Amino acid sequence: MRIVTANELQDWLSQGDVLEKDSHGPKVIRLPDGELLKIFRSRRTPLLARLRPDALRFAERASRLQALGIQTPRICECAWIDKDKIISACVYQPLQGQPLDQLFRSQRSEFDLLLPQLAAYILKLHRLGIYFRSLHLGNILRTQESDFGLIDFLDLRFKRRPLGRMLVRRNFTHLQRYLQRRKVENFPWDELMRHYDEASRSSS
Repeated sequence: MRIVTANELQDWLSQGDVLEKDSHGPKVIRLPDGELLKIFRSRRTPLLARLRPDALRFAERASRLQALGIQTPRICECAWIDKDKIISACVYQPLQGQPLDQLFRSQRSEFDLLLPQLAAYILKLHRLGIYFRSLHLGNILRTQESDFGLIDFLDLRFKRRPLGRMLVRRNFTHLQRYLQRRKVENFPWDELMRHYDEASRSSS
């Protein structure tokens, strides 16, 4: 991976629009050409993080998900922002669509109609052996092709076989906690679970 120069980084920051940030600084920036810059500040062991930086791991997961038929952003480049501080970055073409949390807030009736399809999509992930801790409404997009896609999947894991009951339950627990943290009210949880069970039985 190449190292981004200070001038190039400054151009990105000054000319782009910051979409996400935290206490450490910008996390996602929309560049003038419409591509997105995603910055990773690794929390992993320094040696491991330098050998396999988070940006590269993110790109590898995107490629593997696409090979399984899961829509994701298209990675254009991975680079180091600061190798000493283990800060890496990806430049990618964004996946076009609407995050489900926006759809839930602004078009609730349409969201409710999507519950059977959403449940089937989550089941598809589980049957493919995909364990996604950050499976929540902000990380699933309703795409322009009336399908779904994933956008923030660094913590995603690929298992050798379909997820067992324990991991499925744990995955839904993460989703429940997300809803609680965001204080999402009136989420149709029972309906989602019912549709998931129905999809599971019909595809057995």
